[in-house]
Amino acid sequence: MYTPDNWRKSSYSGSGDGNACVEIAPHPTHISIRDSKAPTAGILTIPAAPFALFINALKAPTVKNP
Repeated sequence: MYTPDNWRKSSYSGSGDGNACVEIAPHPTHISIRDSKAPTAGILTIPAAPFALFINALKAPTVKNP
């Protein structure tokens, strides 16, 4: 199993040891994602383009129902 060495945690990880989040390792063709509390439990790999769409959707303003 390939384990990239450029894991990054979100700046929203919280205070303390910051282990309550996921970590990502970006690559040109895909994004690797793992649980920071259990980094050896497994890695989810997603193609870069769909991951970028997902992140952009999260950042988009939400529309409230009247």
